[in-house]
Amino acid sequence: MKYSPKVFYWLPRILAILAILFISMFALDAFSSDDSFIVQLGDFIMHLIPSFVLLFTLILSWKRELLGGIIFMVIGLGMSPFVYKINYNMNQSFWTSLGVIMTITIPFFIIGVLFLVSHFKKKNS
Repeated sequence: MKYSPKVFYWLPRILAILAILFISMFALDAFSSDDSFIVQLGDFIMHLIPSFVLLFTLILSWKRELLGGIIFMVIGLGMSPFVYKINYNMNQSFWTSLGVIMTITIPFFIIGVLFLVSHFKKKNS
């Protein structure tokens, strides 16, 4: 089965955009407190810092797929223990914490792998 090179080009980019939007949704909880709007807005922007880092990585990956793929893989694997520990401390459940890892950090590792596949497919063509 043959795949178009455009599939390998666009798939990691589209998945990265969707994953960044998903992560960004968690910043909306900054508006649930009783603080003033200015404080809530500051909290919202602070919660978006990971999204800004991921967006910068996506922009870098757009032209330098090899470097971007490696960075996405490091982000995905590097953040997993921290996210797991924080979540496990909150709910004391191995399976719930593992589910959070699969939902939040592992997609970025997969995106990194897809960027690497795109890079090597383009290089071999």
